[in-house]
Amino acid sequence: MRLGVDFGGAKIEAALLDSQGEIRSRQRVPNPGDYQAAVRAVADLTSAIEQEADARAKVIGVAMPGSLSPLTGLVRNANSVWLNGRPFFEDLKNALARPVRLENDANCFALSEAVDGAAAGARVVFGVIVGTGCGGGVIVDGKVMAGASGIGGEWGHTPLPWARADEAPVRCWCGRRGCLETWISGSGFKRWAGISARQADAAAREGDAKARLALDHLADKIARGLAVMIDILDPDVIVFGGGVSNVDALYASIRGKLIAHVFSDFIAAKIVKNKHGDSSGVRGAAWLFSAEEAK
Repeated sequence: MRLGVDFGGAKIEAALLDSQGEIRSRQRVPNPGDYQAAVRAVADLTSAIEQEADARAKVIGVAMPGSLSPLTGLVRNANSVWLNGRPFFEDLKNALARPVRLENDANCFALSEAVDGAAAGARVVFGVIVGTGCGGGVIVDGKVMAGASGIGGEWGHTPLPWARADEAPVRCWCGRRGCLETWISGSGFKRWAGISARQADAAAREGDAKARLALDHLADKIARGLAVMIDILDPDVIVFGGGVSNVDALYASIRGKLIAHVFSDFIAAKIVKNKHGDSSGVRGAAWLFSAEEAK
């Protein structure tokens, strides 16, 4: 049995998985938005999960916004800014009283889809979350490639490539200007398109030419961002998650636009929608420990 926790900005979810990846118990609670209260909420939630399942996990994996700095051990780069600068790993380890691993939520999403999701069996996987924000994770041979500095896959905070005259950079929550997240995330799309991606998708299906054009522009921006990642990483599979991933019309459009930007005469990477939906975060967190470690 493995226990995974998805520590989101609005909610905290925990699930107990068996050796086959089946969820045996699952609960979620609102994230209190206060550091000490949130640590307690994780401990209380894992206890409730184990009581419900009448089982105890030996190890616990946690998906979190941002990452731990290898230099200080403290949280950095979290859009839940009240987490930044906090010893989240040490505090959770003490509260849970067992081995804990923390990993970026996009990395956990990518791991879940690489283990038994839409990218199962692929050697190199790039997981993309395009929702309220924009994140990414790299999986190679079933393992998270967080990198030497712990920021592997953070494409959301790279600039929009080949920016055009009408794509003037705006300030991102991270403090920099022109980040890809400010253009292709759900909130970024709404800023420049005036409607949400879901609304644009519904309107486009009804024949709204303006909504269709906005989605075409979104696909082009995503394609430019992915082209850089393909040139560097050349993954076997790119898996999309987050709210924007539910706009099915984007997939063919993105693929059609990629070839103009990738440094290749063809694109081998498959571009697919996730299999596990909003369960991928908690599932990926559970997979942070191997089967042997979870025994």
